[in-house]
Amino acid sequence: MARPRACETLFRVRLHTQEATPLAQESKAIAPPINEPRYNERIRAREVRLVDADGSQVGVVSIADALERARVAELDLVEVAAQADPPVCRIMDYGKFRYEESQRLKESRKKTVQITMKEVKFRPKIGKGDFDTKVRHMHEFLGEGHKVKVTLQFRGREVAHPELGRKILDAVIEQLGPIARVDTMARLEGRNMTMVLSPEKKTTKKPTTQQPTQKAAPEPAPAVVTSPVATVSEAPVAE
Repeated sequence: MARPRACETLFRVRLHTQEATPLAQESKAIAPPINEPRYNERIRAREVRLVDADGSQVGVVSIADALERARVAELDLVEVAAQADPPVCRIMDYGKFRYEESQRLKESRKKTVQITMKEVKFRPKIGKGDFDTKVRHMHEFLGEGHKVKVTLQFRGREVAHPELGRKILDAVIEQLGPIARVDTMARLEGRNMTMVLSPEKKTTKKPTTQQPTQKAAPEPAPAVVTSPVATVSEAPVAE
């Protein structure tokens, strides 16, 4: 009896591997993404609580009846509350629903501010122009809501005079003024002196409610006393 060739053996192994593919992998290949709701034939429940396209409550119906209603309306059946018993499904345009969800997510990402740590490095013998430029950058970072790590680098024998570094950091705090808050005080780590600043939270003053001032009662007008006017009549002149 002739022995099978190597290619025939390899073909049989591949064929056996394909036939032994578990059903879980096949169902995983056609399953919807985790973040997206099930819709139409992907809904697994036998009965659902149906909400019509206009928002009216239809009630608990079979999945076949719900799919038929969605087909007649030329829309999709979307599972909006899978954890409910029975699941809540709504008849809607699934493509429009996904577009609106993506736009809402994009707007929420725009509103979120990512706070990062910015680092600005100084030297003990820094010039006035470079100092002002670095402080101006720190103004911008703090105004955007970022934290700032101030690093003062010593070289050679400069590390023997840490008071020079503290003098520079004190000048930085003075230049920034009320917009910065010191999170970590200046400390010497090897040949570097570091300090961490964060933006000062703006406190909104509540408007003081002024009590309405009572208007003073008008003073009574002085009484006018009218004196009787005497009428003088001329006597007839005798001729």
